[in-house]
Amino acid sequence: MTEGAARWESALRALALLAVDPEGLRGIALRARVGPVRRAFEARLATLPGPAQRIHPEIGDPELYGGVDVAATLAAGRPVLSQGLAHRPQRLILPMAERCAPDLAARLAQLLDTSPGHALVLLDEGADPDERAPGALTERLAFALDLDGVGRLEARGDLPGATALAEARARLPRVTVAPERAAALTALAARFGIDSLRAPLLALRVARANAALEGRETPSDDDIRLAAEMVYPSRATLLPQEQDPEQDTPPDPPEQEQDTDNGAEQDDPLADLPQEMLIEAIAALVPRDLLARLAEAKATRGGMGGSGAGAKRKGNRRGRPKPSRPGRPGGRDRVDLVATLRAAAPWQTIRRKQQPQAGRVIVHVSDIRLKRYEDRSDRLLIFTVDASGSAAMARLGEAKGAVELLLAQAYASRDHVALVAFRGTGAELLLPPTRSLVQTKRRLAALPGGGGTPLASGLRAAGTLAEQARGRGLSPKLALLTDGRANVTLEGTGGRAQAAEDATRMARLLRAQGIGAIVIDTATRPGPDSRNLATALGAAYLALPRADAQRISGAISDALEG
Repeated sequence: MTEGAARWESALRALALLAVDPEGLRGIALRARVGPVRRAFEARLATLPGPAQRIHPEIGDPELYGGVDVAATLAAGRPVLSQGLAHRPQRLILPMAERCAPDLAARLAQLLDTSPGHALVLLDEGADPDERAPGALTERLAFALDLDGVGRLEARGDLPGATALAEARARLPRVTVAPERAAALTALAARFGIDSLRAPLLALRVARANAALEGRETPSDDDIRLAAEMVYPSRATLLPQEQDPEQDTPPDPPEQEQDTDNGAEQDDPLADLPQEMLIEAIAALVPRDLLARLAEAKATRGGMGGSGAGAKRKGNRRGRPKPSRPGRPGGRDRVDLVATLRAAAPWQTIRRKQQPQAGRVIVHVSDIRLKRYEDRSDRLLIFTVDASGSAAMARLGEAKGAVELLLAQAYASRDHVALVAFRGTGAELLLPPTRSLVQTKRRLAALPGGGGTPLASGLRAAGTLAEQARGRGLSPKLALLTDGRANVTLEGTGGRAQAAEDATRMARLLRAQGIGAIVIDTATRPGPDSRNLATALGAAYLALPRADAQRISGAISDALEG
């Protein structure tokens, strides 16, 4: 079984266990980009029994806990209260969990702690390692899954049937765990540096749920092993060191106590569970970047919350105010009180005649006006760099400096930066979208150069990345550094005429997609090739044959502003 297939099988097992004990396991934190595998997971998630509700990262207290129903109150002429999601135990699904604000994370954590029956599924779509769902939520959920890198053909298999899940839920209250197993799981958590008691408690819940699903009323060694492997790796803060047998060997007990201990050891339910093998199995599942993540010790932050420099987005929560609009309040809508009273004012004389017993101001549902704001989405600058030919190293060095200069302003303008280099017979994504200056410097430390100029492949790679970024709420902008002299076709073969035709076709496709761009001609003697490419791309054109990083950064900022 491949690694991807094993991770998908673990995800299906987690969904089945959540269906058996949603109150005890609390939920799942899933990290996966939007795609076929993520859709397959959500399709299985939708088949779980019980009510479910998708919520937004900016959901407010009225939707969570209830409050005054404005429309019903105005229609009835008396206060009408609405119930929030907290009044009904259900499975809450939070997409874009990496954008979850700390205040919402605190409210959801309180909901899990104080309202029995609720479960939470976090769908994390973060692009950078430091863009993750809040730790206050992931710590409370039994499972942390990562499906990035799982292939579409590996996402196969279905959950147990509804009858099997119902029988497991009925069997769960009769499943008991020996105290020795609870102590062993707690000691195992301590060896991995897990200092929260939630982890062993959740592991016990997983073992009980898996035993119930398998038709047992007492968890077996396999249940305990599965529970530890599914709960501990994502929470580990250190890797256990091998113990020194000379230092750790306890002194021999007295003879009479030795006999008693041997008898207890024969009855120990953990006697057949090899501890060192279990530790090695858990250590193998610990995330590979655990030590790097702990060393950076970065606080989780929402990476794409808006208010950036990208395309305009309309909403009703924040940004530049726009004229209010008629509508019925609900969800995330906010009522514009002044505009509502202004709309109701001309009708007061007529309404008082029809309703003489009403109050001073008679407001109908049709008078309600909702606030609107115009926000700007985060911008993604895609550097597409020609890394071919004898001058490749100079151009790559300039691109590296320009990327680092723009990243220095990323936290203020909320820009993301990506780097695509093309050379030889194809293009390569050297730097995925990021705002991490440390990660950028590490990726840009040694960029390859030389070979042919597959300009069409570079444009295609940039266009694919731009479409993916749009799907995640970013506004992509393209900065192309090239001399425009393509000599490698999309198929990776030579031929200047066909290569130029492929590049022009790809440029027109990007223009049709509405991707803003700038072409920087890096040729020593600028010719018509890059200018014609800019025309096909609908992009600004700048001839900077001897530009340094500072000039490139300034030119890109000026050309792509807005």
